[in-house]
Amino acid sequence: MEFSCKDFKVGKCEGEKLVDGETIPLVLQPSEANKNDLESLLLALKNNKEWFEQMIIKNSAVLLRGFDVKNAEEFNEIVETCGWEDIRYVGPAPRTHIYKRVWTANEGPLSEFIYYHHEMVLFKECPLKVILFCEIPPPEGGQTPVVPSFKVAEKMVEEFPEVVKEMEEKGLRYTFTAPGKNNKGSMRGRGWEDAFGTSDPQEAERRAKALGMELEWLPNGGLKTILGPRNLTKVFEGRKGRRMWFNTIVGMHGRDISSATMADGTEIPENVVKRCAEIIEEESIQFKWEKGDVLFLDNLALLHGRRPSLPPRKVLVATCK
Repeated sequence: MEFSCKDFKVGKCEGEKLVDGETIPLVLQPSEANKNDLESLLLALKNNKEWFEQMIIKNSAVLLRGFDVKNAEEFNEIVETCGWEDIRYVGPAPRTHIYKRVWTANEGPLSEFIYYHHEMVLFKECPLKVILFCEIPPPEGGQTPVVPSFKVAEKMVEEFPEVVKEMEEKGLRYTFTAPGKNNKGSMRGRGWEDAFGTSDPQEAERRAKALGMELEWLPNGGLKTILGPRNLTKVFEGRKGRRMWFNTIVGMHGRDISSATMADGTEIPENVVKRCAEIIEEESIQFKWEKGDVLFLDNLALLHGRRPSLPPRKVLVATCK
């Protein structure tokens, strides 16, 4: 497939990076100055659906920049024009539904760093694509850094072959504690009632089981989720046979409300977790948000996070199968 399209012009952004021959993110701009309106963008996406999806897989991230996208309603039109099925977010991040398929991104304090992750990496089904829209860019900070997952796997295998082999063979086990009600003062403050869409404990257990996790109820009305065994890495079709670092060891290991061990209870060595965090940061790629930016991420290929920022910052999200 040709890596060019008459309806888009390839641009550049500060912070983009060439990884294994592909630019991350691939910046696509209006083909002409007078075609930056929403209608022109929707038509371009509609006429080039297959090509556009291939660009997301090829480059792992595509940034639409320079188009006049104003709000959640217009962002939703972009999402629906792409034609990918919606998938409901399940996870610890506090979020608010805005419009149809559009939600706020993590509403935890802007002063905190949201650690790198594949969206819903621990569940049986996760989004194939995460789409972000910048309605209000922050005055400072607030970038959404991304990390090519295969690069992390390559370095971890190179530096810790025996430990990686052991974790691959045994699998991983995670635990996470959730409150009953939402706490937006925490990055991981989403209550189980909101997460499972029910206040009925029995229904929550049924839905948790469908997602591949067990629950333990706590005296304070919260619960502990137990997930495992889970893979350390995965290889996905259409992504050059790359081995992705498809886990959340660093983000959950040794935390107050979460843990990550090997599935048989063996502890993951602290030095391995520490070095993995360093590798992830070394491989990170980031750009400064601009108003109207729409970023498409291949969730199977990239980890993403959020840098601390000054307010205001408003980035909305949609997740797709």
